[in-house]
Amino acid sequence: MKDSDILMLADEAAPAAEVSARKKALLLGRQLGLASEQEYRPANASIAERAQHRERKLASQYQANVETIFALALSYTPSDVTGVDLDPDWSHQFFLMAEQIHNRKMQDLWARILSSEIVNPGNFSLRTLAILKQLTHREAQILEKALGMAAKVNNEQRLKLISGYRLTGGLGQYFRKNSTVTLGLSQFGLPYSSILTLVDAGILHSSEFETGLLNSKTPIQLSMPGIQMKLTPKSGNLLFSYYRLTPIGDELAQLVLPKQDQEYLKALQALFSKDFKIE
Repeated sequence: MKDSDILMLADEAAPAAEVSARKKALLLGRQLGLASEQEYRPANASIAERAQHRERKLASQYQANVETIFALALSYTPSDVTGVDLDPDWSHQFFLMAEQIHNRKMQDLWARILSSEIVNPGNFSLRTLAILKQLTHREAQILEKALGMAAKVNNEQRLKLISGYRLTGGLGQYFRKNSTVTLGLSQFGLPYSSILTLVDAGILHSSEFETGLLNSKTPIQLSMPGIQMKLTPKSGNLLFSYYRLTPIGDELAQLVLPKQDQEYLKALQALFSKDFKIE
């Protein structure tokens, strides 16, 4: 397609938001400086002038993104606690990355990071910000779902996404077809593809972990969104299998308010009932 054709089609697409894929594609011409705006006519501008127009539009959008995040951060920052000066390098990199965050819900996450760092610095590394910058809204929703199903075990602060448990010995093992009991996370909206998405994003470790053998005389306290569950193993031959968040995942978990999943909790209790006493 000739350059003049692109300019003509972009101008043609500018007045209305059509639903066809082609018109949607043409509307992207606005971001490239190929659509007419007020006194600007791309057909009458040179490539250099169109490039300058695009740079101005991009700079304006980046400025709007930063201002939105800053305004949200102000609304989250309390006035009754002592604030601190941000590390200048951290602050510089933060705004360089934040200006490219266009999604409104993701802007809210960045605003909460900024507010948190002004009150209590050091919780969010630049490495975590780089991961968060690449995170799409869909991936953030997957993280929210995973955190709603994750648990803290006893006094541990790190979250575990329990995927099942295993019987490793004892007479009971010989009376079972399968000594591994698996909780199908996919039936609760977290298929393996979503697990892989979080792994690829650097939020989950790539392999499952197992606990040591659980003490049959020591109850295990599981803390999940909105519920506390105490499990006592019926034998000393049981261990949990689970996915573990990376350090970056642990930092991002501070930003997300997970929702309680009643169906998942019921399934978890049913899963454990055979080999654990539940309170």
